[in-house]
This record gives sequence, structure tokens and C-alpha cells, in this order.
Amino acid sequence: MRKLVFLIVLMVVSCLYGQQQQPIYIVEGDTLANPYVDLGEVIVLPSLKFDSYNDYLAYYRLRKRTLKVYPYAKIASERLVVLNDRLSKIKRKRAKKRYTKRIEHYLEGEFKEELKRLTRSEGRILVKLIHRETGETTHSLIKKLRSGWRAFIYQTTAKLFDINLKTTYNPTDDEEDALIEGILLRAFADGTLPPPQ
Repeated sequence: MRKLVFLIVLMVVSCLYGQQQQPIYIVEGDTLANPYVDLGEVIVLPSLKFDSYNDYLAYYRLRKRTLKVYPYAKIASERLVVLNDRLSKIKRKRAKKRYTKRIEHYLEGEFKEELKRLTRSEGRILVKLIHRETGETTHSLIKKLRSGWRAFIYQTTAKLFDINLKTTYNPTDDEEDALIEGILLRAFADGTLPPPQ
């Protein structure tokens, strides 16, 4: 008898549970339990076509260099945001200068050896990617954070190595920048680089 009562109660409870009301949405004749469907972002890029084998090699050299220096540009962008935030909290100009100099020495010690090993073409790409990530040229960042004289010295030194710190990143007008942008988008899509936030 107890088993029969338990069985009846179990059946009634399961029937009641199955009768819960959920909102139903009808969209163009389709019945949906949710008003929307979550889909991940999809990036569609054209397939790569090269006119010659040399173009193919040049692209893959550019790809290798871009993927090598992009993390440095990303770190520079993140550190710049933190630096600007901290500088906005410092009141006196002299204290700001002292703090900026201390951060410069810290970063120089952290990245000097790695950046010394970059080739000229990797340096050129890094300057462009810093502009892409920060929205400002490397020259203007140095001028703003240090001084115009320091920016002039760095620009003159960079010119000795065929690098221009005033170079901007313009993927709509410059073919190399468009290739770099395509490389980065492909790297974000296939997971080679973490996607920007």
C-alpha cells in the first residue's frame, strides 16, 4: 500500500513539474524558448592569394615578424594606460617627471635585452603596432611622457637604423599595414594571439 501511494505521489509530482510555464516567443513562424540565440563572433577573412613565390615568402616573413613584436606593443599599451592613470593622480609636475623616469628605468631593465635583439624590420613593425594599440605615435608618446629633447634624441638614433618613430599605422592606405592588420585578425581568429578586450 505504501509503495502504491509513493508511486502515485511520484507520478503527480512529475506531471506537475512537466507543466511549468515558460515564455514562448514566436519569431517569423518559429517557436523559440528564448527571444534570442547566443552566437560567438565570427570573423570572415578572404583567402590569401599570392602572385609569386616571392610574395608568399615576403608575407610569411612579415607574419613571423608581426607575431613576434605584437606582444611588446600590447604590453606597451597596457602599461601606458596604467601610467596615465597613475600620473593623473600625481599633482606636482616634478613628481610626475620623477615617477616617469623611474618607470622608464624599470621598463628599460625589463625589456632592454629583448628589444636589442629585434631586427630593423621588426623595429619598424613595432613602431607601427604601438601606434595601432595606443593611438599615438612613438615619438609623441616620448615627447609627452619625457621631453621634446629626449624624443629628438631617440628619433635621431632610430633614423640611424632606418626607423622613423613618427610612423603611423594606416591599414586603409598602406599595403604593408593592411597585411599586418590581416595577419593580426587571422591570429586572433585562430587563437595564435589572445583576442583584444
